[in-house]
Amino acid sequence: MKNWGAISRWSGAGSGLFAFLALALALVSPPPAAAQSETRIRFSLDRAFDGTAGPLFLAMDKGYFEEEGVYVEIEPAQSPMEAITRLALANGATEPTHDMSLGDFYAMIRYRDQNPATGIEAVFIAYDKPTYALIGRKSRGIQFVKDTENRRLAAPAMDPAAQLWPLFAKLNAIDTTKVTVMNVGLLVRVPMLVSGEVDALIGHSFAAYVDLKDRGVPADDLVVLLMADYGMKPLYGSAFMASAKFQAEHPEAIKGFLRAYVKALRDTIRKPEEAIDAVMKRMPGANKALELERFKIVLSQNIRNFDPKDETVGGVDPTRFAASLELLAQNYTFKSKLKPEEYFDAQYLPAPPKPETPRQQPQKKKKR
Repeated sequence: MKNWGAISRWSGAGSGLFAFLALALALVSPPPAAAQSETRIRFSLDRAFDGTAGPLFLAMDKGYFEEEGVYVEIEPAQSPMEAITRLALANGATEPTHDMSLGDFYAMIRYRDQNPATGIEAVFIAYDKPTYALIGRKSRGIQFVKDTENRRLAAPAMDPAAQLWPLFAKLNAIDTTKVTVMNVGLLVRVPMLVSGEVDALIGHSFAAYVDLKDRGVPADDLVVLLMADYGMKPLYGSAFMASAKFQAEHPEAIKGFLRAYVKALRDTIRKPEEAIDAVMKRMPGANKALELERFKIVLSQNIRNFDPKDETVGGVDPTRFAASLELLAQNYTFKSKLKPEEYFDAQYLPAPPKPETPRQQPQKKKKR
């Protein structure tokens, strides 16, 4: 049953090649015998493994999921939309291939509008601020959003950030007839900016910025313009989603998953390195420093700090959510009338972690 009233409580919490086939195969193998009594959650990311998945893997390694009675299998994805379609009944399947995922909130909303019967819903806002960004090189003449005019821009059509380019351009009075927008593959936009084939790209701040530096572009030659700072402030970022089937059959498992995640996120905020260590176990040969930098960008820019005064975390504010949908409607023509309660269900939201009581230092005995 919906708990739309709970949404009125302000709360928040809340790259590389698709590789390691052997690891992915291991991830989809049946759970061990010890986990058979737990509820299995087939979970999908919206990208390859990277540092931003730290809290999830930390929850796994610390046994937080196990404590909640859930057995979680985390799998990478080849594209952002895969995190959404994996929760739907696709290609005549009798059930979704996955139960939960982390993906773009507004890509899910557009998908639901086109496929209302799927029943996919967001259950927790992971990123209070979207990671969408225009990233350019100063040496290519890009310092401000209007500088994209008379320049080449890499904007993969399947990327949620790139899908909002027309709206971003409209809000910032960019003459799109003067911008050459190149629909390229997700994995080639960074190399194209490195080589100078394009002057800027649309992507995710934590991913593209770190990858560009890793490929030799000096940090002082890069400019990162977050879309949220240029007219898109109402938008939320990525969200945890659940299939209609899993919501109907295992609502308590969703609640347990989110409680475990919030617990791990609290640990991660205090010690990001610990979460990155958990990621590195799944990314043989990856650069730990780069993945740590990637995740620290998300922690500082996109994840909202816990507020102990909140009753729940990970929710949406109705006024802001309505404003974000109105903004989205400027860029997308909805087939049906928007019903916010069909896209976000607040009944699963966990309480914020309780503040830890400071440890008292033992008093030293006075010498006689």
